[in-house]
Parts: sequence; C-alpha cells; structure tokens
Amino acid sequence: MYFISPSKGRMDFDEMMNDIINYIKGIPTSSYKIIIGSDSQVKRETSFVTAVIVHRLGKGARYYYRKKTHRKIKSLRQKIFYETALSLELGGMVNKYFSSSGFDELNVEIHIDVGNHGETKSLIREVVGMVTGSGFQAKIKPDAYGASSVADKHTK
Repeated sequence: MYFISPSKGRMDFDEMMNDIINYIKGIPTSSYKIIIGSDSQVKRETSFVTAVIVHRLGKGARYYYRKKTHRKIKSLRQKIFYETALSLELGGMVNKYFSSSGFDELNVEIHIDVGNHGETKSLIREVVGMVTGSGFQAKIKPDAYGASSVADKHTK
C-alpha cells in the first residue's frame, strides 16, 4: 500500500506517518486535526481515493492520498459504504500508529461523502453510525471537505 504526497511523491504507510509526525513536531504548540476521507468516480471501473489530511489549524495543511481501482460499481449505496469502509480501515491504522508513537491525543475525523441534499441523504444515519460506532468523529457535507474536496480532486 502506497500513498502520494503532492509535494514529496510516492511513500509507503510508515514513511507517510513519519512525515505527518515530523510535520506536527515542526510546530508542536499548534493545534492539529487529522482527517481521513474517501471519494469515488465511476467510468469503466470505479476509482476510489482515500486522503489523509493533517490540518495545522490556522496555519495550513498537508495531505496524502492513495488510489484503488475496483470493478464498476453502479450502486450508490454500495459505493458510499465502500468509501466509508476504506476511510475506517485507514483511520484504524493511523490511530494505531499514533498510539504506538506517543501521539494518542490526536483524534482522527472521518469525512463521509454524504449530505442532506441529494440522493445520499437516506444513507447518512447508517454511515455516520458506522463511523461513530468505530470510535471516530464523523463529518458530512458541507463539512466533509476531506472527501468532497481533497479526495474528489484525485478521482478524476
């Protein structure tokens, strides 16, 4: 499993996590948000992108993403659930890494590509329940920029 950093290129999970920790150590007095969000795009196949964003509140951010292609998925419900599952899987890995590195005070937020307007509104309760039941804070549109902006940018 590898990730792309727009500024540093391809890196594996451990390299990405070391980069995130070094970024946080750069200005340790700042507040940070760790955000994970996924989005997908259907063409001949379905392309899923999961982004990890480190937001240094008031002072910018850095992000990484991974891309995964899957057979064509036509069901919106199935796509949203798969996007959420990808975010949760990565969220668990990131939390575990932070805990073992002494950064367990960092909370991971999961951004879900659903909102109160449009065809995804009927899925909100289920996917938010999935995320909060896994111990993460869930954000939906318009606050889910990790999924709807950052990940979306790389699905095209």
